[in-house]
Amino acid sequence: MEDLDPTFIQAPEHRSDSNSIPNQPEEIPVIDLSRLNNPEDIQNVISEIGDACEKWGFFQVINHGVPCDARKRVEETVKMFFDLPMEEKIKVKRDEVNPVGYHDGEHTKNVRDWKEVFDIYFKDPMVIPSSTDPEDEGLRVVYNKWPQFPFDFREACQEYAGHAEKLAFRLLELISLSLGLPKERFHDYFKEQMSFFRINRYPPCPRPDLALGVGHHKDADVISLLAQDEVGGLQVSRRSDGVWFPIRPVPNALVINIGNCMEVWTNDKYWSAEHRVVVNSTRERYSIPFFLLPSHDVEVKPLEELLSPENPPRYKGYKWGKFYVSRNRSDFKKLEIQNIQIDDFKVIT
Repeated sequence: MEDLDPTFIQAPEHRSDSNSIPNQPEEIPVIDLSRLNNPEDIQNVISEIGDACEKWGFFQVINHGVPCDARKRVEETVKMFFDLPMEEKIKVKRDEVNPVGYHDGEHTKNVRDWKEVFDIYFKDPMVIPSSTDPEDEGLRVVYNKWPQFPFDFREACQEYAGHAEKLAFRLLELISLSLGLPKERFHDYFKEQMSFFRINRYPPCPRPDLALGVGHHKDADVISLLAQDEVGGLQVSRRSDGVWFPIRPVPNALVINIGNCMEVWTNDKYWSAEHRVVVNSTRERYSIPFFLLPSHDVEVKPLEELLSPENPPRYKGYKWGKFYVSRNRSDFKKLEIQNIQIDDFKVIT
């Protein structure tokens, strides 16, 4: 077994065999969205989504409306890109100034991930805060980077992302209804949305017992929509006891998970679950997440309608754009300090 660069090695308590019970009979829910066409079943679907958000923070959807052809096209196209020589891929390499494009040195919790990625903003160009300084109101414009080859890379990615965004807002409305809120309750938070689309490639790893494709983390966004291939490797930590469960690949399904923003808006009613990706020594794996993010100027804080004397705010408000920029720096490279976490905004009682 060949040696592994120490930057990839996880602490023993975070490796793939930690707190994981194999062959678990329980699974995250799989919800058929075609049931929404039956007026008598709509409320059942809404309730099932709410239950999944509360218990797991994860569920899968089938018959979701994202065309299989669009997904297949983007999967084939991005594989062609990742198969290119490194000298071609680094022509569109991400840097600290422009956080989109190709990157093979991403860190989660200051440990390097065993993967390479390509990030694309849904809106191009995108406006983001120019610094992490709370007093600095400056903004800057960033643009997507597109490779010259494959020739239809941009078109395939934009087509799929458009379908994913449409589904994300449909799910957002269903989540809002599950909370007893109007379905459009969250819409104003996305006037200048910062959403982005990512392609992950996880190569075979010589030491899957030591490294992870992505280390344990919670998503900072509102909701994530993930297309994963048949290889598998995504795991979620169960809310009730922290045990790691595999998320079984279901053909043509999308994996949905709740991010920190929704967790804060619902004052911890809905759960942003820790998750990770384990790797293997023989097969590469691809996944394609779409991250729904609010506008940079949105203050994320618990919704007034969900608070009461018995349920006071559990979080202080924070500006989304500043939080995003700070998190992005720590994803790019190893820092000497722990990166910003949502728990930093917890109200101490």
